[in-house]
Amino acid sequence: MKVNKLKFNEYYDIKKEYDTLYSLSQKGNNFYKLIEIITSEQNIRLAFRNIKNNKGSRTVGTDNLTIKDISVLSIDNVVKRVREMFNDYQPNSVRKVIIPKESGNKRPLGIPTIWDRLFQQCILQVLEPICEAKFHKHSYGFRTNRNCHHAVSRVVSLINLSKYNYCVDIDIKGFFDNVNHSKLIKQMWSIGIRDKRLICIIKKILKSEILGEGIPTKGTLQSGIISPLLSNIVLNELDWWVSNQWETYTPKRASSTGFLQYARKYTNLKPGYIVRYADDFKIMCKTYPEAQRYFYAVKDFIKSRLKLQINEEKSGVINLNKSSTDFLGFKIKVINKGKTRTGKIAKTGISNKAVKRIRRNLNNKIKDIQKSQNKDTVIKYNLAIIGIHNYYKIATNVYNNLDDVNYIITKRIKNRLKNNSKVELFKNINVNSKRFMIGIKDNRKIYNVLDIPLIPLCAIKHKSPMNFSQDICKFTESGRAKIHDNLTAIPHDVLIQVMNTKIYNRSIQYHDNRISL
Repeated sequence: MKVNKLKFNEYYDIKKEYDTLYSLSQKGNNFYKLIEIITSEQNIRLAFRNIKNNKGSRTVGTDNLTIKDISVLSIDNVVKRVREMFNDYQPNSVRKVIIPKESGNKRPLGIPTIWDRLFQQCILQVLEPICEAKFHKHSYGFRTNRNCHHAVSRVVSLINLSKYNYCVDIDIKGFFDNVNHSKLIKQMWSIGIRDKRLICIIKKILKSEILGEGIPTKGTLQSGIISPLLSNIVLNELDWWVSNQWETYTPKRASSTGFLQYARKYTNLKPGYIVRYADDFKIMCKTYPEAQRYFYAVKDFIKSRLKLQINEEKSGVINLNKSSTDFLGFKIKVINKGKTRTGKIAKTGISNKAVKRIRRNLNNKIKDIQKSQNKDTVIKYNLAIIGIHNYYKIATNVYNNLDDVNYIITKRIKNRLKNNSKVELFKNINVNSKRFMIGIKDNRKIYNVLDIPLIPLCAIKHKSPMNFSQDICKFTESGRAKIHDNLTAIPHDVLIQVMNTKIYNRSIQYHDNRISL
């Protein structure tokens, strides 16, 4: 998907504008005339392309419209409608949907209308390069090319290489529901977004009426297109405050060579490193006193500076030598390397909550197979297994964790699908199915439902996580080259010619597909 996004920017010849915004933001420039870029035809057409294939674009808002209702319009009509929205923006009401959480609580999601989603996508595309230049390098949530594995890998590296075995856990209570609007606007201003027209529009987006509840006074919509970026802007101040305590602190008079060793002994600086994914973050420290200092300082910072509340029951300092910490569905603990090797190393596994979620999800999938007895339900079961493997394969203890669950799941399959399945040896199943089963012996029994082998949950092998390369960036030529090495396969002049050639009485969808072809 990250490669496709890069291609999209090339299709609509707006890559240079984004690169320029990123470069100027790195230099500390402020931005006063962003509406002109946001309302350009190229940016609007790119916004349509980016959201048309999203599942959310097929979900109706309060106006009962979806992306199909926009797809049939001409380019000129779509561009004209979006520009009119910027001239006098009045957001439509937001449809509220309640999603149950595992803890028993409920998570409210706000679904804007499809026109408001397209409108927000136009803004997001221009704000993203400006903000990316200012975000901390170890913030991994809701950012292009970064993922949960990079965040977990960073924590593991701090433990294995630097012996940071104390973890500061702080849980922000209802972060998305309690974002302070005034504070967010000030943070946008300090980042360099100083187009007053745009800031007024973002204020209106934050104040979008929720159908049946009224106008919110705080918080951001969890399903809004622009909400993830806004949440990163809020917590970016926390990232840099923690980082400037130690990681990025630069002494004014002392030489940087050997300064950290000097500072640890003779200054009041707090050694520690922050790793954040959305509102879930860890601060890794070497000693308990250092972790305690961070714990109280960060609690005060979040309350006084960010105007947010802390969940005291879920917050504290953890000695990873004795206890484990949960992070993004993984359980992390420090253990001895072994009898023949000295030192300590991070042991990662699947968290207890995630194990329960996996069991519940697969049990439901097995029930679906029992009820409907068609190939689609069997395929969905296998896809769920593949998804679990792909996400948790970086855990060092993943095989043992999944083997325990597999024992229970196999009994469920045997009891519920005994009339619909047959058992065959692994060596006899088809080759295409074998590629999803790693480390399975030939005499292992595999359940087969409707001629489709069920992938065993424990058919997985650990894969070491990789740290994120900070050279990767979609807003620089060198950064894009690290993501994809064939971005100029189609001549630029050909793309421009196809993009600028409009066939009247044809829809924006037709023209977008024409560029793809």
